[in-house]
Amino acid sequence: MRKFYSFIFFYFVVSYSYPAFSSDYESRVSEVILGGENRVIILDYKKLQNGIKQINWQLTTTEIDGLPDDFDLKLMEVDDQKSVDENSKILISSSASAVVLIDRETKKLLFYAIAPNAHSVEYLPNDRIAIAMSTSQGGNRIAIYDAAKSNIPLFQDELYSGHGVVWNEDKKLLYVLGYDQLRAYSLEAWESENPQLSLKQKWQLPETGGHDLFAPTSDYHLISTSNKVWKFDNITGEFTPFGPIASEKQVKSIYYNDETKELIYTKGGTNWWSNQVNIINPNWKLDVPEIKLYKVRIIEQGLN
Repeated sequence: MRKFYSFIFFYFVVSYSYPAFSSDYESRVSEVILGGENRVIILDYKKLQNGIKQINWQLTTTEIDGLPDDFDLKLMEVDDQKSVDENSKILISSSASAVVLIDRETKKLLFYAIAPNAHSVEYLPNDRIAIAMSTSQGGNRIAIYDAAKSNIPLFQDELYSGHGVVWNEDKKLLYVLGYDQLRAYSLEAWESENPQLSLKQKWQLPETGGHDLFAPTSDYHLISTSNKVWKFDNITGEFTPFGPIASEKQVKSIYYNDETKELIYTKGGTNWWSNQVNIINPNWKLDVPEIKLYKVRIIEQGLN
């Protein structure tokens, strides 16, 4: 019998001090989504500045309503979690070989797929889902699914150590990150039942170990590799060190606002996980001892 765990939603005062947010700008961050182990936790970012950690929503993957038998075992290692479809749904990937889409309000399962060593996910036009899979038997690929058709890949392409995937709405391109490559795909036959990705361009990374991919604007991406963080110019194709955290190693996730200069990221500690979220501008750290944290994702006001 599957065990279900209940959680109490609560406020509590954080035991360390938070700096006041800079008066030079208003943070665009509304919520932060923490993911790791078999848990996803969404915190109210605005409350954090007052030293209050308010949990707006949380999930242990065994709580998902409608999960196939034994599928919870494939969700034991959450490694990406994104708020999608106007924040009504949460898209979750697990390196234990699964991806799920769930309704935020009800926690009901909307879609699932077996995806060996899934490392990142993205919600695409026409309710389709892109999954980047890392090294594993049956992994090392990028795959496309329809959210209405669980566990049926519509298209796939080989990609060694797939780790990142981001849709660029302005350029109508899907950017995908692997071990030593960044690729850009266009969506082809997207209105049909047999959609495809067409490779438009690829670039060799300045070093190996591609890990996270994030787009502050439509014109550039931030990319973490084994030992550095890079800024990739989508127009010129140039990679340059990303100043604020250029030499940070093992960065697992990045968020950066190009206007406010607010930077939020996670990095591996002694192990692959951490109990801390790092914030720059203003400079402070969020301790999260309640979870072995892998990635933090962001919900901006009026976005997602």
